[in-house]
Amino acid sequence: MGYPLCFNEECAEKGKCMHYQARLLMPEGRYYGSAVFPLAWKDGKCKCFREKKLVNKAWGFTKIYDNVPQRQKAEARACVHSFFGRGNGPYYRVHHGENKLSPKEQEEILKILAKFGSTEGIQFDHYITDWDFDY
Repeated sequence: MGYPLCFNEECAEKGKCMHYQARLLMPEGRYYGSAVFPLAWKDGKCKCFREKKLVNKAWGFTKIYDNVPQRQKAEARACVHSFFGRGNGPYYRVHHGENKLSPKEQEEILKILAKFGSTEGIQFDHYITDWDFDY
């Protein structure tokens, strides 16, 4: 159902919270979804508070195999592929930018590639600064 939205106008932390930020970014015509319930807010504190921040997300895999020896590229691709689980869909959605990698996911993929050689200078094809809606 998406990222939980917060509608608590009384919260002193709303300007710093991702759940309130998500509510501000909510598209027109959305009538239902996940929400932070009022019970989360007690004694001026919210149990669901998540600091609002921007992160660099990435996508595209054409450059990440540059430091992998040619004889190991197929194995490296298979290992990165398996990071996304079964099927080709998730890998190709990130490769083509439909989905973006969080900083943690980028780090995990670089750890996989480190088994095949240096990751120095390795970058994903594209980067964008976006809100951190990942848990």
